[in-house]
Amino acid sequence: MGNAHEADSPPPEPGRGLDRATIESLVPHKDAMCLWDEVMAWDVERIHLRADNHRDPAHPLRSGGVLRALHLCEYGAQAMAVHGGVLARAAGGAARPGLLVALREVRLQVARIDTLPGAIECEAGVLAAGETSQQYAFRIHHAGQLLAEGRATAMLR
Repeated sequence: MGNAHEADSPPPEPGRGLDRATIESLVPHKDAMCLWDEVMAWDVERIHLRADNHRDPAHPLRSGGVLRALHLCEYGAQAMAVHGGVLARAAGGAARPGLLVALREVRLQVARIDTLPGAIECEAGVLAAGETSQQYAFRIHHAGQLLAEGRATAMLR
């Protein structure tokens, strides 16, 4: 994952927000596939993120002109990746690449998200973390309304 921004950036501090460029330096997702625009806050157990891209007609996950709520699972998984990247950078390293292997107890409260005005926000928290895997719970909101929640598991390479 090494890039110039990563080498020039000081380790992130807990509680401090991060911009999109920093997020892209932490995860393998780039350009339009990097779904989060901002880290609003984080600590060793959880992260809070925000995005405004769900209304973009060129969103890479749209199909048939619609961005379905099911894609909030990818937002949840990327929240996990961002948190792992933040923690690794704060410890002086880089996160190991991961592969999403399971989604559990996913509940969607809406059918689509592309018509929602304003930002969506995610709160994700570590449920279990080891050398070879991580499990997080995520909740995604819009204007105080719950859109989706669930658990995601990733195997680390």
